[in-house]
Amino acid sequence: MISEHVSLKEAIKSNTATRLGIDNMPDNETLITIQITAKKIFEPLRSFTNEPIYISSFYRSPELNTAIGGSKNSQHCKGEAIDIDDVYGKKFKNRDYFNYIKNHLLFDQLIWEFGDDPNDPEGNPDWVHVSYKLEDTKNRLRILQAYRENGKTKYKII
Repeated sequence: MISEHVSLKEAIKSNTATRLGIDNMPDNETLITIQITAKKIFEPLRSFTNEPIYISSFYRSPELNTAIGGSKNSQHCKGEAIDIDDVYGKKFKNRDYFNYIKNHLLFDQLIWEFGDDPNDPEGNPDWVHVSYKLEDTKNRLRILQAYRENGKTKYKII
């Protein structure tokens, strides 16, 4: 187990890696980072909701990240980022995850990924991306919204 509610299998799972035969196992240093990210971000959120939270992406090897067209500087490759989704959510939605993290946790980046307008009280992102840097002083508390313009993903500060 990476943390109380996150297994190693869950942290490294990827249909693309399986399909393409990509090794998505982190090295020992990255594994420690994954454990700390889970402890600092996922576990407090899980305690708040007291319900399962779906992790759509956690660790990505550099080869996997390239295969899916991820950012060259993706924090997923360092074990510093988690994408979560309300697939299992009964009571809580992605907007609730986003707002809890924004208001209660230390983070590097928090991204409202596509979906509805974040200013709409009923709005909901398609998923939530959150990252954490091991050195607390390096966490920027940067809050962004991802949107598409002319077929490209762009980000704006919110």
